[in-house]
Amino acid sequence: MSLNDFQGNEIPAFLGQLNDLTYLNLSFSSFGGEIPPQLGNLSKLQVLDLYADSYGGTAAAELRADDLNWLTRLASLNRLNMGFVRINTSNGGDWLHAVSMLPSLVELKLQYCQLQVLPQSLPLGTNFPSLSVLDLSDNSFNAPIPQWLFNLTGLRELYLRWNFLHGPVPSEFARLKSLEILGLFGSLRKLKVLDLSANDMNGGIQEFISGFAGSPSSSLIFLDLSSNSLEGQLPDLLGVVLHNLQHLDLSSNRFWGSIPNSVGEKMSSLKHLDISYNNMNGSIPDSFGQLSALIDVNLVENSWVGVLKETHMVNLRSLENFKLTTDSSNHSLIFNVPVKWVPPFKLKSIQLENCIVGPSFPAWLQVQNQLTSVTLRNVGISDTIPGEWFSNLPSELTFLVLSSNQITGKLPSQQLKFPRLSTIDLSSNKFEGPLPMWSTNASILYLQDNKFSGSIPENFGKLMPRLQKVYLSQNQLVGKISSSMCDMQELQILSLRNNRVSGEIPDCWYHSFMFWAIDVSNNSLTGKIPASFGSLRSLSILLLSSNRFDGEIPASLQNCTGLTSMDLGKNRFSGVLPSWIGTKFQSLFMLNLQLNSFSGPIFPQFCSLPNLHILDLSGNKFSGTVPKCLPNLTAMVEGRSGEVFEQETKVVTKGRAYDYNRNLALLNVIDFSENNLSGPIPEEMTKLLSLRVLNLSSNHISGAIPEKIGDLKVLETLDLSHNQLSGEIPATLSSLTFLTHLIVSYNNFSGKIPAGRQLQTFDASSYQGNPFLCGFPSRVKCPTESITTTAPPTTGTEPEDEEDEIFELGTGLYVSIVLGFGFGFLGLCVTLLRKEFRKKDIEW
Repeated sequence: MSLNDFQGNEIPAFLGQLNDLTYLNLSFSSFGGEIPPQLGNLSKLQVLDLYADSYGGTAAAELRADDLNWLTRLASLNRLNMGFVRINTSNGGDWLHAVSMLPSLVELKLQYCQLQVLPQSLPLGTNFPSLSVLDLSDNSFNAPIPQWLFNLTGLRELYLRWNFLHGPVPSEFARLKSLEILGLFGSLRKLKVLDLSANDMNGGIQEFISGFAGSPSSSLIFLDLSSNSLEGQLPDLLGVVLHNLQHLDLSSNRFWGSIPNSVGEKMSSLKHLDISYNNMNGSIPDSFGQLSALIDVNLVENSWVGVLKETHMVNLRSLENFKLTTDSSNHSLIFNVPVKWVPPFKLKSIQLENCIVGPSFPAWLQVQNQLTSVTLRNVGISDTIPGEWFSNLPSELTFLVLSSNQITGKLPSQQLKFPRLSTIDLSSNKFEGPLPMWSTNASILYLQDNKFSGSIPENFGKLMPRLQKVYLSQNQLVGKISSSMCDMQELQILSLRNNRVSGEIPDCWYHSFMFWAIDVSNNSLTGKIPASFGSLRSLSILLLSSNRFDGEIPASLQNCTGLTSMDLGKNRFSGVLPSWIGTKFQSLFMLNLQLNSFSGPIFPQFCSLPNLHILDLSGNKFSGTVPKCLPNLTAMVEGRSGEVFEQETKVVTKGRAYDYNRNLALLNVIDFSENNLSGPIPEEMTKLLSLRVLNLSSNHISGAIPEKIGDLKVLETLDLSHNQLSGEIPATLSSLTFLTHLIVSYNNFSGKIPAGRQLQTFDASSYQGNPFLCGFPSRVKCPTESITTTAPPTTGTEPEDEEDEIFELGTGLYVSIVLGFGFGFLGLCVTLLRKEFRKKDIEW
């Protein structure tokens, strides 16, 4: 009854009435529910296969066994397969007790049964005398390897991978003389296949390797120790003892040092070598070039050093796939082969990263005409791209990455066809000329940080209709955004930042259901925000800053309820800010509307954004009072991390760092500067305990600074300049030990500047324009004491007209988030400085 689809129905109980049944196979049949205990009546049954992975890979109802007592009555059973059956025993050791009652058992397979307990001893009197195959893989034992396994001397196959087994490798495995396949470890004469992958074994492998030394000739041909916590140097004995290995996988461990010489000198049969994702910080020996049978080698994510010469590759005539990357912080590995050297191999894939292959485009790579995957990232090539090389690439090419070099030249002008190409990454080079006219089914296109020029082809979306991620930022592109981009129904990310694109964004985005990130900032775009953006229900990041957009925010945008970042700064938007922003965008992390012409009040609804960390409304025409409800911005009160937003941004930016020394996830900013706000500073603002930047400058705010301003313990920047504030500066300000920028100039403050180390560290210009304010560091002495100051003497009076002041008015501290490959700067501009405060930007 195997290989059927019973759609989650229970196994019929009447099967238990077939008393003479000796063989029952219900595998891959999508049964569900509880296994009927009536199967225990089949006393003559010899083979029972209940393997419960679903038919055809479709999701099926869970097949489970809450009680295994029925198993104990199957005295004739010799083969039992309950893989993917959920065994829900009340006592974690019941499964072992039940199967130990089957004296004739030869094969026992309990793969992925969600077992969590691996008993460390067998029930009294049990020894599984006939057991030949035992599969306990893909469970969650999280325990040491039990000693009773070593008494199963008749075992030929043992599978224990993906079990989180830990501790050192027991030397008792040498007892298992008959073992041929071990999904774990061993030191065995007949052993051919050994797989310990995906456990938590630790320590070195010297003792394990030494265990094979006693055999005259090891039979081991397959060794997989990947995804553990093994460490130490690889012993030179590795190649001497295991000289018949064909497959060696040591990936995802903590090995360090160099590859032993014996690997190249003795392992003449080695076909597959994987030492990726370790801490290898040594060299690759010359003997590596003697591995004439080697087909696949993966050495990525290590810190290799030294020089690779022709001798390292001279006899690798079988090599097809070669992957090697080093630490990105330095180019510690250098390829030094003759310029015209022709290798003996024909590669199908190559991946080289963070090593030196250039400066010339390697000739040995140009002769490879069977490549289907090419990655040469940050390998020091500063040569002109050979045009014929592109033309000679096979149509089967699937992956092309030449990023982070200094490659120059133009790409072929003719239309190239790569129907299987999925990823194109030519970013961070010096390519020039028009965008390539390639007809592909690629899903990823990274061309940012180059010198491409000209217009985006009108048929761009038709040439590459399957594109999901399009990065064209940091180039010299002109013209309009092609309406054919709307036809790319799988589009997720579009980055055109920092080009010279003009015209309006086409209003045709009705079919891009997966579109979640748009960055067209720093261009010359005009017109209004397309109403069809409201159809992008997945939209999360919208960056339109530094263009010439106008009009109001369209009402359709409120359908984009998943927005986390909206930057409309430095445009010509106007009108009253829609109150629905505060109710619809509950996931909003950053809202930047600076330097536009928005007007009206700041509605209380804006206080209903629980995840908001950055609120910049500076340089507009907002009026009314500062809302008292700001403490409802709970992320700025509780200090809740914005890690989700930060991770999302890193995905969009391909991991590029930001251009300021601040963890984006911890940044909390409110900037209402350069508006027409009036009234007092609400006392409630002092409840924003995680606020780091507060700028209320250049408004008409009056009254006193709230006494509890000292409660903002992590405040780093405070700008209250150019207002109508009065009274004394609260002494609590001196307790803000993180405060590095303070500007209270041009108000009506009076009295003595509070004593304390913090407030005396600022320049006198931070306090100027308050004629009744005295005390150090200002230049005005208080009448009751003599003040010593190190400030330079005043040579003139304060300017009456702002236009004549010696300090140039900037738009302030420009906080730019480098959204790298994809999204360049999020263009946050927190206006913190005024004319009177230095002549340079403050660095956070």
